[in-house]
Amino acid sequence: MLQLTKRTEYGLLALVHLVDREGAISVREICERYPLPRRTVAEVLKDLQHAGVVESQRGSAGGYSLARSPEQITLGDVVAALEGAPPLTTCESPIVLKNGGCEVQPMCPIKSPIHRVRERLWQMLEHTTLRSLVASHPLVAVSPTAAQAHE
Repeated sequence: MLQLTKRTEYGLLALVHLVDREGAISVREICERYPLPRRTVAEVLKDLQHAGVVESQRGSAGGYSLARSPEQITLGDVVAALEGAPPLTTCESPIVLKNGGCEVQPMCPIKSPIHRVRERLWQMLEHTTLRSLVASHPLVAVSPTAAQAHE
């Protein structure tokens, strides 16, 4: 079934990290919080900047911040910026379309139902905001003594 790429997962982790943070956050800070490859996170954030999801600031206090409020950024925005709309069937794949399409397409019994599933999936992505991701899984600060008690 549909699976997000590592780039999208890294992008979502970085974006969640930016929510409710003041000022610009560096790639280094994000990668210190989450064990992610710096180069990939930097590339992902550049792509998100080009899509208008984040803004960047240069300099010693530079880094990235959200370009819009977390209530205005959807999973659809992130997936579209980093992956495009993934095809669910081979008849929707760019390779098949480039080669003239599918030979079953004129009489295909699954194209319309699969297309509806895809549309509903995209509707879910477009209605799920970055804020709702953060709200459903708030970060809980654990004191060192509490962490040691669980070991």
